[in-house]
Amino acid sequence: MESLSSTGSLISETLANNAEFAIPLIFLLACLEALVGIGLFVSGALLLGVVSYCLAQDLVTPTLIFFTALGGAALGDHAGFYCGRLWGPRFHLSAFARKHAARISKTEEMIANWGGVAVAIGRFVPAIRSIVPAMLGISGFTRLRFSVIDLISCAAWALALIALGSGVGLLFN
Repeated sequence: MESLSSTGSLISETLANNAEFAIPLIFLLACLEALVGIGLFVSGALLLGVVSYCLAQDLVTPTLIFFTALGGAALGDHAGFYCGRLWGPRFHLSAFARKHAARISKTEEMIANWGGVAVAIGRFVPAIRSIVPAMLGISGFTRLRFSVIDLISCAAWALALIALGSGVGLLFN
């Protein structure tokens, strides 16, 4: 826990002296927490802390945070989706996929029926946020449908991030 506290102190000191880093940092953290694989190790709490600090100190407007977070999250999600589409055919030929063909087929059928809901729910659940887009890409989910649902979900998530960031920021004022 001390590591997180020292990281928070370092970020707040850096942003206090270099406010111009706020937007690139928000974009980077929103993107990293959505990237397949990397997102499992990047905490959304860090992004929330940065947003809270920026809002509390009036470093960045909520509108700019909204578009920055939305852009970073959408970029991360789409990178995962297209990685899934790229490596999906190879995945299906792997020994693992052949061994678990029945389960994978069942999962792909479920994604075909409930994939849109998975995009929306996945955006708000940190444990699966970075995995869902890749799984949808592997399963052959349509690009346009993914993009539309993902952008709407990222917009709702960015609004929630600002609302939470504002609330957390009020606790420390």
